[in-house]
Amino acid sequence: MAGQQRRVYLVDASIYIFRAYYSVPATLTNTAGHEINALHGFAGFLSGFLEEARPEHLAVLFDESLTSSFRNDIYPPYKANRESAPEELKRQFGFCRTLVEGLGIAAFSSARYEADDLIGTLAARLRKRDFSVVILSADKDLAQLLAPGDLLWDYSRQRRHHYHKVRDWLGVSPEQVADWLALAGDAVDNIPGVPGIGAKTAAALLDEFGSLDGIYRSLDRVADMPLRGARRVQGLLDAHRESALLARELTGIVPDPDMRAGVRDVRRRKVSGADLAAVCEELGLGRMTTARLLRTL
Repeated sequence: MAGQQRRVYLVDASIYIFRAYYSVPATLTNTAGHEINALHGFAGFLSGFLEEARPEHLAVLFDESLTSSFRNDIYPPYKANRESAPEELKRQFGFCRTLVEGLGIAAFSSARYEADDLIGTLAARLRKRDFSVVILSADKDLAQLLAPGDLLWDYSRQRRHHYHKVRDWLGVSPEQVADWLALAGDAVDNIPGVPGIGAKTAAALLDEFGSLDGIYRSLDRVADMPLRGARRVQGLLDAHRESALLARELTGIVPDPDMRAGVRDVRRRKVSGADLAAVCEELGLGRMTTARLLRTL
């Protein structure tokens, strides 16, 4: 609208596909006998979001692998605590991407960069074109991508985290999230951080020194902080400096230099109802789900 900043919606697909896979009964199958429970749940999420937001510019970002990211080169145990997705779920990721493209929505993935990195790449690029960014995900790591005017929207739980409210939520600013995770660790991604330093202590350190680099530049001052066990914390930081700096390489979101996408690519394409209905039939989606998806065109 005239006088208003344009919005681009960037969807972290994996969160919603995994949730659907583990919450929708596996008895849902297509004519070939393949499970489509994750697809069905993802289709429900997409139809609800598209009807509510009516986005003109959006993209859906997919992860390709748990083991081929550049982060695995830096730290082989990265995400090694996660089990590989079952074959039925892997197949459904392909179904979900087919549906996204059938809806006229751009879909992106990379073998070397994670969906988070692709979201970060698009967010930075489109912000320069006067877009504000809405990221659909439940992943707190993505808060580091927010700039003033942006929003992290956990759609399923209807939780909206605005840029200026991240500190109330996590205890740190968006610009400090990657450093905070490097200090406190991230069990979900198998990043150890600094043993003995939890989220609150990490937030207090960043509040005092601003950044991880700032903490290590002024390490001798940590013992004088009004912090329980401050001298011990200083010792832990000193002993695990390499671990903290390694973790920071893993927690920061990195732009994909090879991603070629701009405003034109994330504008939703017009598709016919007949074409979308054919995609839904091919995927095995029922009439009610198809009808909901058709209403989003």
